[in-house]
Parts: sequence; structure tokens; C-alpha cells
Amino acid sequence: MTPPRARLAPALGLGVAVVLVVLAFALPPLLDWEVAARAPRSASDREVPPLHGLWDPQAWGPGTLPAVLLALLAWRYAAGLAERLPWRLLLAASYAAGLAWLLALALVDGTDGLTRVLGNEFEYLPTAREVDDVGALLRGYVDRIPSDAEDNWVTHVAGHPPGALLFFVLLVGVGLGGDLAAALVVVAVAATTALAVLTTLRALGAEDVARRAAPFLVLTPAAVFMAVSADAIFAAVAAWGIAALALGATRTAQGPAVAWSVLAGLLLGYGTLLSYGLPLVGLVALAVLVAARSWLPLPVAAVSALAVVLGFAAAGFAWWEAYPVLVERYWDGIAADRPAAYWMWANLAALLVSAGPLLGAGLAHAAATARQASRPAVLLVGAAVAAVLVADLSRMSKGEVERIWLLFVPWLTVSLALLPPGWRRWGLLLQLACALVVQHLLYTSW
Repeated sequence: MTPPRARLAPALGLGVAVVLVVLAFALPPLLDWEVAARAPRSASDREVPPLHGLWDPQAWGPGTLPAVLLALLAWRYAAGLAERLPWRLLLAASYAAGLAWLLALALVDGTDGLTRVLGNEFEYLPTAREVDDVGALLRGYVDRIPSDAEDNWVTHVAGHPPGALLFFVLLVGVGLGGDLAAALVVVAVAATTALAVLTTLRALGAEDVARRAAPFLVLTPAAVFMAVSADAIFAAVAAWGIAALALGATRTAQGPAVAWSVLAGLLLGYGTLLSYGLPLVGLVALAVLVAARSWLPLPVAAVSALAVVLGFAAAGFAWWEAYPVLVERYWDGIAADRPAAYWMWANLAALLVSAGPLLGAGLAHAAATARQASRPAVLLVGAAVAAVLVADLSRMSKGEVERIWLLFVPWLTVSLALLPPGWRRWGLLLQLACALVVQHLLYTSW
């Protein structure tokens, strides 16, 4: 019999989530708080903290009809198909649906919805087009991080290790350096993230949870921010690193176990060269090993990850030297104008916009039923919650977390699979509707 507190938990969690989001949007304009959600481009800018974007409602766009049709079809059929399809077909269908969802939402703004971000002067792609010597780039990378450097990096390049820039240098090198071509690559990679989470859950013996989670992972409101954000690439790399670790921890044959563990280390190691926040995904990696009851992959994965980091250091970029310099640049910029008294809790509201308000219900229900729920799912969700809290308390994530925390969103979303059937059915509709509302009301910056 379900305890009374467990029956009430989803409603309470959803209520808290909605109130938090409403307050985060409403209080700055009502109380005239200066929270510097984004650097103003003009006097007419209508910023919408806690998001890094503008109020810009539109009734429809080229992607509206496909997005609405996909949402209705998904609400009607996705859960049933996820339960019945053979596993490989489920993965293929999940990728196709996820790709369509990402593209449809972005195309609400026309092709500009795909290209405007990556082509922005503060992003990686314009800088990548100017790189003609990767060795020199790595050797001089740290020197160009400070805001007062003579030839300082633009905002996003300075705010990340060189792995992010090098990804786009690679695209330029293979002829995919145009704004639209690069955007389509980002979307194609981002759509694989759900598959990595599903693979992780199945490897850990929680295929039933994976099937229930699939519609929420594939048709996430975070797609609004994933389709045009390089952070979606970081999230995908991290998710596949975790999936490889889960496969390594659960293989019985030594050869495959070692191979998967090496791959996990290489992906997670390179991930630390994509984002300074990605090491927090290590908490999810530890949860995988606890869920698998195996620590054998840890030394293999750790050595592989360290080899990547040390390889970059030998080439000229030492992560441990760059991070303190980045912290100085961070506090020299807009972060100094963002009051912690607002952002410490408004960050969580932005996360709820990105992941969808049903996350409040999922987390509350997971906490209330932790002893009865799937152990791997609870461990993964708990680790993701811990990572978010560490990121929030670090004060290195003040604003813009609707994209920065895309790393954690898929693992938090697993909690929605633990909700009762009725909550999952109507909750999916809520998630889909929220994605459409955000896409049509706001000019998002990612």
C-alpha cells in the first residue's frame, strides 16, 4: 500500500516547482530588482530573468505545426510504444522522434532558430573559423582568457576549456563550418543524449524504468535550449561516457569490460576539456558504480581520463592552470552584477523551465518512495541532484543554467519514470505544452 505522504508528494513537488518559477519571473519586474540576466543590447530589450533571453511572443512559425502535431502524437502513442517496441527499435524510434522534436521547436523561428546562436560573435564557431594552428592555440589558450588580455577570447571560448572550440575547429576542417551545417551537427549529436541514458538504465538492470522514462527523455522541454547550444554537445559526451561506464561495470567478460571502461574514461576525460562544470558528472559516474556494485572499471576509466587531460597539458593547456584564471574572468564580467540572493534560488527555477515543471513532482515522489523504487534510478537521480546543488552553491553558476545544467537534466528526468501511471500520462502533456509555450513566448539565447 502506498504511504499517504508518497501519494501527496507529486502534487506537493509540482506545486513548489510552479511557485518557484512564478516568483523567479515575477519578482524582478515587480520589485524592480536589478539581476542582470543578460547584458542589454539596447534600451528596448525586455529581458526575462531567470532565463537568458527576451520576451518576444509569436503566434506561430514554420515549425509550429510540426511541433504541435508531434506533441499530440507523442502524448497519445509514445508511452505505449516505449513499452512494446523491441529494444533496438525503441532506440531508433527515440532518436528519430528526438531529432524531429529538436528541429521542430528550433524552426518555430525559421532557419534563424538554428543559425542565430552558433553564428553569434560571442560563440565558438566564428573563432573556430580563424584557427589555423591548433598547437599555438593550446599553448596560448590560458594567456587569452583574462578580460584585459590584448587578444582575449570571446565570452564562450574564454569560459570553457579548448575542447569545445576544437570541436568546432574540426567541423570547419571537414567542411561543416557554416552556421546551418554546424547547427545540424549539434542537433544530430544532441538527439543521442536520451539514447545514452536509456542504455545506462538497461545496463544497470532497470529496463522497465528506461522504457517509462523514454518519452520524457526524448520529448524534453530542454530541447528548446539543446537544439542550438554547444552545451548540448557537452551533455551528450557526458551521457555516453556514463553509458560506457555502466556497460563496463556490468560486463562479465574481462575484455569487453576493460574496453568499455577505457571508452568511458576517454569520453569523460575529454568532457572535462569541454566544460569546467563537467567534473561534477563524476557524481553520476560514482552512482553508476554503486548501482552496478562494481568498482573494477574505476581505475581503468580514471587512467584513461587522466591520459586525456595530461595529453592536453603536454600540448600546452593545463586544466588546473586555466581554471583559476577563468574564475577571475568570470567575476570580472556580468557575474559580478548578478546578486547571489536571487540567483541561488532562481537558478533552480531556470532549471525547472529547462527540464519542465513536472521535475518537481518527479523529484518529490522519488524522495518519498526511495526505498521502494528502482535502486539504479534513485541513485542516478540522487547523484544528479547533488551535482546541481554543488554547482549552485559554488556560485560559478549564476544565471544561464537553462543551458549550463543541460549536463544534469537527463539524469534528473529519470525521476519522472518513477511517477504513478496517471501522473506520467498527464505529466507528459504538461511537459510538451511547456516546451511549446517557452518556444513561442520567448526569444531564447541558445
